[in-house]
Parts: sequence; structure tokens; C-alpha cells
Amino acid sequence: MLIKIGAQPDHGFDEPLGLLSDCHRRIEHFLAVLAAIAQRSAGPLSPPERAQVESALSYFATAAPRHTADEEQSLFPRLRASQDPAARAALDTVARLEHDHAVADSRHKAVDVLVRRWLSDGRLSDEDRGRLKEHLAALKTMYDEHIGIEDRELFPAAASLLSQEQISAIGREMKRRRRT
Repeated sequence: MLIKIGAQPDHGFDEPLGLLSDCHRRIEHFLAVLAAIAQRSAGPLSPPERAQVESALSYFATAAPRHTADEEQSLFPRLRASQDPAARAALDTVARLEHDHAVADSRHKAVDVLVRRWLSDGRLSDEDRGRLKEHLAALKTMYDEHIGIEDRELFPAAASLLSQEQISAIGREMKRRRRT
């Protein structure tokens, strides 16, 4: 999916579950950008490649942690508090999703170090390129499953289990996170 840098998401804070899904498209996009550029070269980046890499690093350093906070601080606690028996099925996956967030954070930090070294030095050693490609492949594998569970199972469950007021509160909290 082609995503124009700076493009508006399909959903707003009044539709926070859709907005979380929109964030998934950006995660997929920026991860694919990094993987494609790492696959092509370990040498100096062209100005357009450099701009794409810097945009991806910026996204993963700022927007992705907010997305994780949106889920872990706003969505997951409300699902845990639900008394609906159907919530139990959704909650079975929440601990795994939180674990995935921690793994992704660690791998993104490693990717950031390697790519910033690439930007600074103008090239990557064969060893660093191999490590970068390994981290990116592991992230893709993890995100393919993680995002699929959230988009196909967790978000639809949240839409049916949470009240409109709870969903609106999630949107307000998401908006507030982006103002700080």
C-alpha cells in the first residue's frame, strides 16, 4: 500500500479503533521501506532513499510508541475491565500482544542504531547489514501476525464490547497523547 508521507489517516479521533488500524498501515509501510532499501544496498543512500529512511525512523521513534500507549493504556485496560463474558476471549490475546510490543520495541531500537550508523557513516558493514535485515525480517513476521489479530479479532471485539462513551474516551486520550 502506498502511503504519502504526511497523508491524513482514513479515521479521526472520533473513530479510534479505525485510527489504530490506520496506524497499522503506516507500520507496514515504513517497515517495508526500510526492508526494501536494506535489501538493495549497504552503500551510500541517494537523497530520496535517505529521506525515506529518515521518515521511517522518525515514525518508529515517535508515532509507533504512541500507538502502543493507545493500546496498552487506553484500549487494553477497558477490555480487561469489561464484565462481558465475551471479553474473556479477547483478553486471552492481550498478554501476547503486550509481549509483542516489548519485542518490537527492542528490535526497533536495534534497527534505529544500525540505520543511524548507516546514515552517519554512509555505508553498512556486511555484518551490520545482515543484522539489520534479520531484525527487519523478524519485525515483519511478528507484525504480520500481531496486526492481523488486532485488526481481525481484537478491534472488532472492542467495538462490540465497549460502550460508545468508552470508545470516545479512548479517542480523546489518543488525541491528548499527540498534543504532548
